[in-house]
Amino acid sequence: MADQPLVTHIYTADPSAHVFNGKVYIYPSHDVKTNIQDNDNGDQYAMVDYHVLSLDEIGGAVTDHGEVLSLSQIPWASKQLWAPDAAYKDGKYYLYFPARDQAGVFRIGVAVGEKPEGPFVPEAQPIKGSYSIDPASFVDDDGEAYLYFGGIWGGQLQCWSSGSYEADKYEIDGEKEPVGDVPALQPRVAKLGGDMKSFASPVQNLAILDDDGRPLKAHDHDRRFFEAAWMHKYSGKYYFSYSTGDTHFLCYAIGDNPFGPFTYGGRILEPVMGWTTHHSIVEFKDRWWLFYHDTTLSGGQNHLRCVKVREIFYDSEGKIRLEK
Repeated sequence: MADQPLVTHIYTADPSAHVFNGKVYIYPSHDVKTNIQDNDNGDQYAMVDYHVLSLDEIGGAVTDHGEVLSLSQIPWASKQLWAPDAAYKDGKYYLYFPARDQAGVFRIGVAVGEKPEGPFVPEAQPIKGSYSIDPASFVDDDGEAYLYFGGIWGGQLQCWSSGSYEADKYEIDGEKEPVGDVPALQPRVAKLGGDMKSFASPVQNLAILDDDGRPLKAHDHDRRFFEAAWMHKYSGKYYFSYSTGDTHFLCYAIGDNPFGPFTYGGRILEPVMGWTTHHSIVEFKDRWWLFYHDTTLSGGQNHLRCVKVREIFYDSEGKIRLEK
């Protein structure tokens, strides 16, 4: 099952999986063919709409619910509908998505639907105070909701170190992010308001620490955060997982609070075919599943990916394993 794309009629990536109404719903980005050359800015990922996938059983038939939101419907967005996520609260479904605004700056928008498969109607403006990419929503057991986000390089997180957008923050020194024995850039988190369409707390850094309680360093590319935030809860603990980007690992860190701090826990997945790696983790029928993507469907073209799934396990210490 881990070797087979969930669908082959379209290219899909960045799968955010949730269980709604007894089914697994997957909110991926939708890759399209383009002649744009691969670059660190990610211009080749020129996606313009979203589809929703669903399945009754892992390994069973997958339903493509079709286009549920397109770039042309979003007044503030200019291009690049990258990795989305979804949440449910009080009878409504919320689709969170990044896109470049008219000035070319990534913001995070939200669209609302009556059903998990959409369609979704976008808000006229992005979430106030939002920036960068890869929104991941998390609704805790007490009903409080959070949004995690951030992505380096093309996702522009490095441009926001001061709290304001600085387009050439690190390019001035020929670097794209901090280097050396200094703290690495950290993902962001904010509590969502009761309307699920605004922030109810300031945006803050999410600390990922080593075993000695120190923030991971910029030179630690095998462990530091790059993009692809995800949050889930297991056995009372919060698991923040993410991609290391240019080293192509999926990693995770464990904490006692949705705001962190989190202590690095290990790797979930080794590099797959293709530059990017992006995932989600969900419990379904008492088993845990990792949704991820690679480029096997397109033969290795980085901007033409396919979503896959495999089972994961937890050992007695709460560490994530690919085998029992």
